[in-house]
Amino acid sequence: MAFGTLTGAALVGAAPAAAARGAAEVAPGVTYDEFDVEAAKGTTHVHVLAVDLGEPRVRLGLLYPGTVAARATVSGLAGAQRAVGGVNGDFFHLTESSHPGVAATGASVGPAVAEGKALKAAVPKGQRFGPKLPSGTSTEDVFAVGTDRRARLDRLALDGSLSTPQGTVPLGGLNQYALPVGSVGAFTSVWGAAARKRATCGTDTDRAAPCSTETYEVTVRDGRVVSTSEAPGSGPIEPGTTVLVGREAGAERLRELATGQAVEVTHRLVASGSQDPLDFAVGGYPVLSGGSPLPGLDATTSAVRTAVGVADGGRRVLLLAVDGAAAYRSGLTIAEVAKTLSGLGASDGFNLDGGGSSTLVARNAGADQVTVRNHPSGGTERAVPNGIGVFSTA
Repeated sequence: MAFGTLTGAALVGAAPAAAARGAAEVAPGVTYDEFDVEAAKGTTHVHVLAVDLGEPRVRLGLLYPGTVAARATVSGLAGAQRAVGGVNGDFFHLTESSHPGVAATGASVGPAVAEGKALKAAVPKGQRFGPKLPSGTSTEDVFAVGTDRRARLDRLALDGSLSTPQGTVPLGGLNQYALPVGSVGAFTSVWGAAARKRATCGTDTDRAAPCSTETYEVTVRDGRVVSTSEAPGSGPIEPGTTVLVGREAGAERLRELATGQAVEVTHRLVASGSQDPLDFAVGGYPVLSGGSPLPGLDATTSAVRTAVGVADGGRRVLLLAVDGAAAYRSGLTIAEVAKTLSGLGASDGFNLDGGGSSTLVARNAGADQVTVRNHPSGGTERAVPNGIGVFSTA
């Protein structure tokens, strides 16, 4: 694969670090670059933020609007959180055409962690939005940075339960737009004001299946049941309050609870590969592992993409967005995304939401606000539920 800058200088083969191509400094340890990639369907153009996590004044974090079921533009999120750069994040519940009267929640597919706090868990695989997952991957896959300041790919599973005098029920979800069939899910103030009915629609294998007719909702405050309802509700959830939503067998278990009864709800996200606690995590799916593309990656469908690469043992991160301008809109296949990240020196790569969501923002050195560096394929920025933010105290 050949790489070249806009000035026409050619770099053939594996590309060196971004700084070698004359990248501009955004902040100490953060550089921005843009260059052409010769892809299967013609030349496309990519934008890259290279982040050195060895620089103590730099960190990565989750960009999000403050609640899970809400959206904002990447530039708006970066400005509000005073990031110096960033890209869009996970795939999300953008549209809802299968269930009349049920609105899209805007919530993301996979797990999300911000400043060490678990915001949400992953929806069932059959309920996800986005392209087909590569073999062996899951909606629980995340790109993350631990408290050790090392980036890595990992997998986050929900470990939660509902304990009552009648017994213990495992939680099947946390602030998710879709719950597993027969389960109970927990919704907290982090969810936002969106209606919770969508969580009881579809099945584990069919996103378009009808909404369940067997539902029940219980509101818990200060460790006791304060109200119950036959149907999931909507509206903001007060801090310190948990709303439990059950479907099928989960609804039957919730019907056992009476107002005033003691209830204990616990939940956490458990990493399969990280011993250090995670400071930040966002969903998507792996495309590159140990320097090699995952087997069976799509090599035929070209599109505008966003991805992140992990290099130098997690000390360096590459945030990449394909330009959506008409001249480059043919984009990259998923296989080409993996090869491009590898060519930039990444050992591991992770694909994020693309198409109209693909956005990369960065500040000019010394500027107060970020600017959008790529051309969003829809002509304007799309509001998204989350992203990867680059922060600097320099």
